[in-house]
Amino acid sequence: MWRKFQFFEKENIKVLDQKFGLRSSFRAHDVRVTHLQQLSKHRNLLVSLGEDDLTNPLASTSIKLWDFDKFSLDEETSSPPCLRSLRIFAYKFPEVQVTSFLAAEEGASQLVVAVGLENGQVYVIRGDVARDKVSRSRLMVPVVEKEASTGRPAAPPGVTGLGFRLEAGHAGGALILFAVTRSLTSAFDLDRQGHKAVLDDHGCDTWCVTMTEAQELVVGCPEAVYFYEAEGRGACFAFDGEKRHLACFRGYLLVISQASSRLGGAAKTSQLSIYDLKNKLIAYSMGIGDVVHVLCEFGSVTVLQADNTAFCLREKDTSAKMEMLFRKNLYSVAITLIQTQSTDRGAAADVQRKYGDHLYSKGDFDGAMTQYLQTIGWLEPSYVIRQFLDARRIHNLTTYLEALHTKSLATADHTTLLLNCYTKLKSVGKLEEFIRANEDETQEDYSKRFDVETALKVCRAAGYHQHALQVAWRAGEHEWYLRILLEDVCKYDDALEYLMSLPAEAAQQALKKYGKVLAEHRPELTTDLLMRLCSPQMAGTSSSLVQAHPEEFIHIFVERPKCLLRFLEHNVSTAATLPSVREEARLPPAIYNTLLELYLRPSLTSRVEGAAALPAPRSGDDAAGPMAGMSEEAKESDAEEEADYKERLERALGLLQSGWPAGGTPVYDMDHALMLCQVQGYAKGTIYLYERMKLYKEVLACHMAAEDYSGLLECCQRLGQEEPELWVEALSFFGGQERECSREVTQALAHIERGQLLAPLVVLQTLAANPRLTLSVVKDYIAQHIAEETRLVEEDRAAIRKYHEETNRYRAEVEELRTQARIFQQSKCTACTAALDLPAVHFMCMHSFHARCLGDNERECPKCTADYRTVLEIKRSLENSLSDHDSFFQLLENSEDGFSVVADYFGRGIFLPQKTRDDPQHFDSLDKGSAFLNH
Repeated sequence: MWRKFQFFEKENIKVLDQKFGLRSSFRAHDVRVTHLQQLSKHRNLLVSLGEDDLTNPLASTSIKLWDFDKFSLDEETSSPPCLRSLRIFAYKFPEVQVTSFLAAEEGASQLVVAVGLENGQVYVIRGDVARDKVSRSRLMVPVVEKEASTGRPAAPPGVTGLGFRLEAGHAGGALILFAVTRSLTSAFDLDRQGHKAVLDDHGCDTWCVTMTEAQELVVGCPEAVYFYEAEGRGACFAFDGEKRHLACFRGYLLVISQASSRLGGAAKTSQLSIYDLKNKLIAYSMGIGDVVHVLCEFGSVTVLQADNTAFCLREKDTSAKMEMLFRKNLYSVAITLIQTQSTDRGAAADVQRKYGDHLYSKGDFDGAMTQYLQTIGWLEPSYVIRQFLDARRIHNLTTYLEALHTKSLATADHTTLLLNCYTKLKSVGKLEEFIRANEDETQEDYSKRFDVETALKVCRAAGYHQHALQVAWRAGEHEWYLRILLEDVCKYDDALEYLMSLPAEAAQQALKKYGKVLAEHRPELTTDLLMRLCSPQMAGTSSSLVQAHPEEFIHIFVERPKCLLRFLEHNVSTAATLPSVREEARLPPAIYNTLLELYLRPSLTSRVEGAAALPAPRSGDDAAGPMAGMSEEAKESDAEEEADYKERLERALGLLQSGWPAGGTPVYDMDHALMLCQVQGYAKGTIYLYERMKLYKEVLACHMAAEDYSGLLECCQRLGQEEPELWVEALSFFGGQERECSREVTQALAHIERGQLLAPLVVLQTLAANPRLTLSVVKDYIAQHIAEETRLVEEDRAAIRKYHEETNRYRAEVEELRTQARIFQQSKCTACTAALDLPAVHFMCMHSFHARCLGDNERECPKCTADYRTVLEIKRSLENSLSDHDSFFQLLENSEDGFSVVADYFGRGIFLPQKTRDDPQHFDSLDKGSAFLNH
């Protein structure tokens, strides 16, 4: 009896690196391992299928799930943890040979495993395999007894290949299982209880089934390779030879087929072909021996052969492929290849550029341009433009430039070049199509299509003014639109109408630049438009906001002063009617200054109007005088202009008066206004401004310069209260006149005398310069002044006598106090008015007090102390003044009458020595002298 042992390692799983070196090995199943599949979408798992039970004569097939995330490759003997082991067959059912195996991930923990059997059945395990929360189902592939095409018995029903496809179009996604036998290709919908559909009535052998990256099933038959989706057969490629292996690698289809030898006819050899299905290319082809397995891993294809040899195929990089194709001038193939195998659009553009250069060198300019058009956005446009600047190839250049603009990659130079091409080709239709806007195109989108300013310049230079107008209007270029209307086509009325349709701010900016041209050709309409723009709009309150600033438009009326006058008058009158104006919304002084200047200008006829109005000179006009050659119309025009000037002068005075309210500040620049009045010789305005500025002497000077005696006297009477010196100036003026002015001098002397403005001697000296004035003019003034002086002398003498008598009385009293006894007969206390009793205190001023009514050490009469101390303060002040020389000289310098100051100091005795001031006899001599003087 033979004893059975397992001395080989069919049950072990070996882990290899990229160089097929052994990294680790662990025991997976007891008997053998038949299928392996690595899952790495959500977790790094290994699913193995093998036989385990050694005690059972019928070995049990199981699936094991290994966790490679917890697998260490540092030790060759280490093994990953086994998460779950699932038996495929139950004990009561006999096992069937497994012919195909496939596993896939549905989610983070959800797996689906399909096991194809030799009897045509497919076991499906679906769910959380690691936790044994799975559902099992058994699907049956239809059995075919005879082939439909040949009628021969059908091949065995064993499942040769499986494939999963997730239908994203279904709600939640439907999982489709493809099952292939040697005679059928079927599809099962696992979400619809295994609903099956036969896709084709033929199948394939083992290893001739694979899945593409697009989840298409590929079946290799002897006559062709078929592609299937869930609904049925798709593409088909007729590759000769009996298929032995199929595999998909990076979009390539790898086919190993058995073909008859051309030499012997009976011998067979294997052919390895790698197809690029998208580009319809055979990427690689070679003859090989019998193949055991094909491994697509580590970025290469490894082919294991039956003679224990292997070879590895690695894909060349894209640059090497391109160089090979370039050497063979297969540029179209290179373009197709680079577009499918590279995501770098720049690399594809470079290939297309080379293809374009190749066609250009061959003289195929249209074909070259077709390739260059594909490089837009990647290739510098100047590279292409330089090659097509020749006039014979201007059509190709136009096509390229149009494409640049279509893709919004054109610059201003490109726009210029394209429009020049249109103009040279006389392609008015294309030009109109280029500048025409789409119905749903916004202004912003239109401006982005091309450089608007460049298009306008080119159209203007070529004389396509209407096209330029269309571009400017569609792009919202108000300035350009007005420039073309005014400078090119001279449609001034259209320009004004367009300005009226613009928003206020845009119209203001345009008028600042082009208002002068409009004012020259349409002065009245332009003025009306500006008046409307500058008129304030009520904002729902008592305040108003000015839309435009009038001072910004003054310059446009340089040649139209009459329009400027109307414009400024409108703004000033409108501002005056507003109930209240905020500080920032008030008209600036420049408006009033300019208006005043226009009022004071003798003539408002512009140079253009004046030149047109001048009559043609005739012979003899100079000899006949300036008026002899003038026509009646010219004389009437001058008369009207003179009347208008006088009216404007009245309005100028009204502007000056209304613009400077009483107690307020002027709305105009008073210095500027004064200068204007002086330059234009407007005396009324000058006098008014001087008077408001309180420059009264300048007002008087104006009347003097005009020799306006009545105005001079009226000015002195009106302003003499504030500044009496005006009468003195007037008298000096009259004293220097050669004309007879006795009446005016008499009035001036009356006011001078009333205000005592001048000394009589100065008056006489002033008037003596006028030889026409007689003594009778000043006789009354002198007599009245002498009478007044006499009256004052008498008043002074009376005061002297009074002071002399008081002085004598005080001296007698002092002498009496010094030489005679004083008898006090006061019976009441001066302080409390009670009866006086002892002890009592008597003062020499004849006041008596109780001793108790006085304070301690009181040695002065309380009632007379205040007066006495006042006298002492005056005396002390006088004594201090004796040493304060600076105060004396300052007072002497500032006084108009220095002699009076010196006399006052002498009268107070400040200049006398102390001994003399205390000697009564000195004052007696003064009194005698005074008495002598009085007599």
